[in-house]
Amino acid sequence: MQNKSIQVIGLQKSYKKLQVLKGVDFEVVEGSIFALLGSNGAGKTTVVKILTTLLKQDSGTAIVNGFDVASNPENVRQAISLTGQFAAVDEILTGRENLIMIAKLRYLGNPRQVADGLLQRFGLINAADRRVSTYSGGMRRRLDIAMSLIGKPQVIFLDEPTTGLDPEARIEAWKIVKELANGGTTVFLTTQYLEEAEQLADRIAILHEGRIIANGTLSELKNLFPPAKVEYVEKQPTLEDIFLEIIGKKEGK
Repeated sequence: MQNKSIQVIGLQKSYKKLQVLKGVDFEVVEGSIFALLGSNGAGKTTVVKILTTLLKQDSGTAIVNGFDVASNPENVRQAISLTGQFAAVDEILTGRENLIMIAKLRYLGNPRQVADGLLQRFGLINAADRRVSTYSGGMRRRLDIAMSLIGKPQVIFLDEPTTGLDPEARIEAWKIVKELANGGTTVFLTTQYLEEAEQLADRIAILHEGRIIANGTLSELKNLFPPAKVEYVEKQPTLEDIFLEIIGKKEGK
């Protein structure tokens, strides 16, 4: 039986009179890539904030790496890392200095060695001693993800990690995400880029109006779509086709 890195049951959250999450349920298998899709305002970032202990749910249960996020937030924080929509790097420092700083904050015994290893892994060794203010968007994102790996977290949360990146930098980030999962790290990804989920995710969930309305592998989601259109060749639906079809059915109730 596969171990579960994340278990979410009946998660609810409101901001004043606005109910953002209306009973969210899903599981994420250890060492897999799980993509949470949804339009702006669907509640994706709220889910991430709850799972990373930055926000408390109103009700429901969320367990990350075996610990309840509400009752054991410290244990959860020790097992996870979070990369947000915008690179959280210090632009005054160099790439190496950013990595060393985080390694020291995590009380690692060999911060310079850790930094050098990550600079090599993420292709930043030639820019290691330049200020981050001189980095391109793709380089900053690589450094940001590298910083989030310090301490070898079991679960990494990537909240729209390729927002604003050019296509080349986005493909670069995809490669890193795949390498993380291949190394046994569980990756929880939120994205508005449907192609991103299609390329990366082992399992995809669609969050709409505060609820998960579809959850499965790409093949399983394709089975929810009408049969392939036959023209001269069979046209398989893209994830974008599936997403719009599912959302449309819910809004057309």
